[in-house]
Order: sequence, then structure tokens, then C-alpha cells
Amino acid sequence: MSLGSGSSGNAYLLYTDTDCIAIDCGLGIRTVKKHFHSYGLQLSMINNIIITHDHADHVKSVGSLSTDYDIPVYATKMVHEGINRNWCVKKKVAPSMVRFIEKGETKQIGEFKVTAFAVPHDSCDCVGYSIECEGVNFTIVTDCGHITDEIKKFISQANYLVIEANHEPEKLAAGPYPKYLKARIASQIGHLSNGECAQAIVENAMPHLKHVWLCHLSDENNHPELARKAVTTAMASVGLVADVDFMVEVLKRKTPSETYELI
Repeated sequence: MSLGSGSSGNAYLLYTDTDCIAIDCGLGIRTVKKHFHSYGLQLSMINNIIITHDHADHVKSVGSLSTDYDIPVYATKMVHEGINRNWCVKKKVAPSMVRFIEKGETKQIGEFKVTAFAVPHDSCDCVGYSIECEGVNFTIVTDCGHITDEIKKFISQANYLVIEANHEPEKLAAGPYPKYLKARIASQIGHLSNGECAQAIVENAMPHLKHVWLCHLSDENNHPELARKAVTTAMASVGLVADVDFMVEVLKRKTPSETYELI
């Protein structure tokens, strides 16, 4: 499930009957607690945290959550260093809770087999994750400037895919952001546009792909209908039918998603 997806805060949960892993902790700790309570979940169910990169909307509460519930935090060495320098992270991850997973490395983290892969973004370091459990593959690619051959490989392996559809180029160009910020977002180490996201999906989706969630939509430079239409139109151009060949959904920025059974 997604607890939030966008510049206001990102956090995702994968859990089985006996294990739970969190991906990013970019919401405030009080918001996380509120969402867990509303879903009848306990924060103590989280056994491990994995972090994609060190920007505040992905790590804001990682130190608080890790410290309060004794949860190990996995990230690359550079991401951990970035978290320590990030003034938005008021409570840091205790050294005893620091764990490393580097790009290209696969680790068994509880019941989850986790592979980190490089994602181009203007943070200290940035990774996506390919996660396997009970024969099911879940892949997440967020905050991505462009799609690399390695990312294509992991998209093609996914049964379930979370991928960034950040902006519509026309809305970005006409929007209120200053020129330097527009250039950063559209750069090769910025964020994926709707069209780039759609192309990545249709060019690399395999028959075993069951569900795609579009994440990290810009509030100012995108709209859920625009993002979904970009993907469904691209699918139709190659003979794929949305919600028949695989489901396509847009994650909400500030509202948790429903819970999904990944089978």
C-alpha cells in the first residue's frame, strides 16, 4: 500500500502475514501514525526500512520511526550520509540501526529478497528496488530523470510496478516554477514526464505484469487524468488494453491507497 506519493511525502508498505518492509519514510511521524491507526495497523509490524534516496520527501521521519521502534534502515552508503546531513531529518538514524545495500547488490531482508539498482536523480545517490517474495516481483522506480537499460530490465521482470509520472511537459513549461527549477525537473537527473513513463511501461511490460501504479505526480505540473491517459494511449498504440492486459492506477499525493493483495 501507499501512504503518500509526491513532493509532500512518500512511503510504501509491503507486508505478509509475518513480515513487513517499509519503502521510504517521507511523511511526518504523526501523519504516519494517523494512517496506520485508520487502517488498523501497528507501526511495530515494520521489521525493516529501505530508502531510495535522501531528499526530505522520502526520509523526513526515517530517524524517528527507526529510533522509536528499533527498525534497521537499509540504504546505500551515500544515501545514509545524505540523511545525516539533511536538516529536515530532525532525529537521525542511530548508528546501530544503519544497514547498507549498494547498487547492484541483492540482500535477503527478512522474507523479502531485495535488489537495489541505480536511478538517475539529483540526490546524493538514488536507487530503485526490485523486491521478490513468495514468487512475486514488486519493482519501484521513483524520482527518475531518465530510463536506463538497467531500469528497463527490472521493469520487464515486474509483476507489480510503481513508476514515476511526475509532470506533463506543457504544464511544466507554462507553470509558475522559476526557469532553473523547470530545467532541473526536465533534466536527465530530474523527474520522468508522463510520456517518458508511458514509453518505459509499454516498451518493457511483459505478459506477467499485472498492475502498474503511477507515482510522484506533481500537484502543479500534472493531473491524474493526464498521467493515466498518457499511459493508456501509449498502451493502445501497441495493442494493449488498460485494465485488461494489466491494471493502471494513479496513486494519490496525500491520501493512502487501498491495500492490495499481490499474488
